Amino acid sequence: MTVTNPIDVLQALIRCPSVTPAEGGALGVLESLLSPLGFKVDRMVARDEGTPDIENLYARAGSEGPHLMFAGHSDVVPVGAESDWSVGPFSGDIRDGMLYGRGAVDMKGGIACFISAYARLVEAGKVPNGSVSLLITGDEEGPAVNGTVKLLEWAANRGERWDACLVGEPTNPDTLGDMIKIGRRGSVSGTVTVKGVQGHAAYPHLADNPVRGALSLARSLMFPAFDQGTENFQPSNLEVTTIDVGNVATNVIPASARFKFNIRFNDLWTADSVKAEIVRRLDAAALDPELRPDRSAIGYEIVWSERPSHVFLTRNNALIASLSGAIETVTGKTPKLSTTGGTSDARFIKDYCPVVEFGLVGQTMHMVDERVAVSDLETLTVIYQTFIEQWFAHADA
Repeated sequence: MTVTNPIDVLQALIRCPSVTPAEGGALGVLESLLSPLGFKVDRMVARDEGTPDIENLYARAGSEGPHLMFAGHSDVVPVGAESDWSVGPFSGDIRDGMLYGRGAVDMKGGIACFISAYARLVEAGKVPNGSVSLLITGDEEGPAVNGTVKLLEWAANRGERWDACLVGEPTNPDTLGDMIKIGRRGSVSGTVTVKGVQGHAAYPHLADNPVRGALSLARSLMFPAFDQGTENFQPSNLEVTTIDVGNVATNVIPASARFKFNIRFNDLWTADSVKAEIVRRLDAAALDPELRPDRSAIGYEIVWSERPSHVFLTRNNALIASLSGAIETVTGKTPKLSTTGGTSDARFIKDYCPVVEFGLVGQTMHMVDERVAVSDLETLTVIYQTFIEQWFAHADA
């Protein structure tokens, strides 16, 4: 295996079945590649009650000067039915210019390209005047309890400080160079339980159907819109993701109903303020008599998810300009600066240093036959190499 060739590196990583929470040998491969490049490698195991132990990796080359972090995850989602794949999901096979395997895009491919990019700098005698580190978790696709959060805390407690971070998640919707993620919306989830009175469907006056109340409350959260969006973020959006009664009888009014929701909110809100708005809407809807004429207020309880994700926007010009410049130099494209999509581990890293995200094209992530164009691996490696050089040039200026 040649460490300067991202194809070799990615195939070695894909052949490690590191489905969360299994390490699967992936961190061992990384350690074997990074140590000869001058990295000091630590493999830290994080534990928490009620969750699987997770092995993570932190590697640093250099001890002084500006410090650039690359962050990512070596764990992957399950493959589903292997019989649905046209190749073995952990084979790393190449067909018609495409490299197949679970994690090819999300996100072992990004890790492979960054390592190969750094290796090329070492080979060319262009080691950056500063420090480069890799923070690789095995828990991003899982509950994200024993991964990046604890690895960052562990490293910071040892005195590690970072000036900027690049997360190698697949950010491009169609082609390499489309998009850099410079922020993420916040996310809050909750469960609303509506209390009713069980009874016979033929005698509704003797019962109180909680489904009627649940529909009124759920509608209040979906309409009207929370806002119209901001300069950097799309409009906040709440989705009711399930409504459950658990009633197997068609002639029985149930005693309770519940629904779950998730809101992705922009920088007009904080987790606390959006929660307050949700409660305000629920309280107002509880008094709505449309579906429950001549009834008292709807009785409900709400339970929030334990860990909301907070909205953030990176404004570090040196970081964004270095990455944008590298992409334009290599591809000729000017990337869109975006805050769309779901959450990532950047939401944790932002508390330690400025962070942006850029990686492969994400069209096949989490799908059967996940795959990446071999040509994209080479292009991303050159982008990362150029970015490293340009970022340190900015940092030294």
